[in-house]
Formats: sequence, structure tokens, C-alpha cells
Amino acid sequence: MADGAASVLLQRAHSMPLLAHLEELRRRIVFSVAAVLVGFVGCWSYADRIFGLMQRPIIHALRNHGLGGGLVYLNPTDPFNLYLEVAFVAGLFAACPFVFYQLWLFIAPGLYRDEKRYVLPFVLSTVALFLAGGGFGYRMVYPASLDFLIGYGQRFQPMITIGEYTKLFVTIIVGLGLIFEMPVLVLFLALMRVISARWMWRKNHSVLALQRVDGDACGRHVRTSHGD
Repeated sequence: MADGAASVLLQRAHSMPLLAHLEELRRRIVFSVAAVLVGFVGCWSYADRIFGLMQRPIIHALRNHGLGGGLVYLNPTDPFNLYLEVAFVAGLFAACPFVFYQLWLFIAPGLYRDEKRYVLPFVLSTVALFLAGGGFGYRMVYPASLDFLIGYGQRFQPMITIGEYTKLFVTIIVGLGLIFEMPVLVLFLALMRVISARWMWRKNHSVLALQRVDGDACGRHVRTSHGD
């Protein structure tokens, strides 16, 4: 399967010289960065309102555990850096349709003519899944994570800085947005005949077998420890 995937990718790569690939990649990256910067400038005026939405989960989590207060900062530049990060993340989500379209334009030369008709489903699905992942992280995963973490350290007095809070927020929201893109990635690789359902099924069985072996080993270790 690996040899077949390599041959497919090699065959498609010959349709465009290496330097042309690099030039096309540079062009798409420049356009994508420019789009994110435009989104950043557009969201800068709303950075304070956006951060108000960002801090709702931590405020609710603190109140649920009978704790008052809010976020703090330790450096005079922290609030300014915070609004930069907030505007950048908001600009990234605002510009994601254009960014994903640039991704399609980069990979389109390596596709066959009948495969290029998937441009609209590709852009719509990638944007929808990225936004859905971010929304799922904001509505479900992030509040539950904060509630668990603050409850776990309830005997201590929290002093959460805006910098660390923003890093955690961006990691979860953007990370889940990217994880939600996995179906599109798998579908695209299947269309390119890089992977197949049989190959994925075989790899899935291998992963399950490894998990079963690890579980048995952990169980034996626990039983041995209790026996001692």
C-alpha cells in the first residue's frame, strides 16, 4: 500500500516541476497571510468584545466553585499582547474560507479533471468543520476542562494570568478546529487513491491490537503491585 501511495503521489508530482510547486506554495501562503492580516485589522476594533466572550468560561467555572475574582496580568505589556492574540485568532477564523480556498488552489494542479469539480464541497466542508470544531471546543470542551481543573485544585487560591489563559484557549479552540478537518483529509486522500478503506481497516485493527496489549500489560502491572 505504501508503494502504491508513493507511486500515485510521484505520478501527480510530475505534472508540475518542483520549482513551480514551490512558487505556487509561496504565492498561496502570501495570499493566506494577507487574508489573515485583513481579518486581524477588521477584528482589532472588536478585540475587547471578543475577549469578553473568551473569558466567560473561566468566570462561570470560578463561580461554580464559589470563587470570585478574574484574570490577572503580571507584565504591563500583557493586556496589549492579549488583544493582539485575540484579534489574530478572530481574524484567522474570519479568513478561514479564503485560506482553505488557497489550499485548494495549491493542490488542484495535482488533481485529475474529474476530481477538480469537488472545489465547492471541499471549501464548504472545510470551513464548516473548522468552525464547528471551534464552536464545539468553546461550548463543550473548554468549559468542561476548566470546571474539572479548577475543581481539582479547589483547595488552592487560583491566580490565572491572561497570557496562560489565552494560550490554553487558543490551543483547544484552534486544535479542535483542525481535528475536525480529519474527515476531509481522509476523503481527499481516498480520492487521490493514497489510502483505501481496506488499508484503514487493517491499520485500525493494528491500533486496537496494540491498545489491547497495552491494557493487558497495565492490568498485570496493577495486579502485581497489589499482590506485593
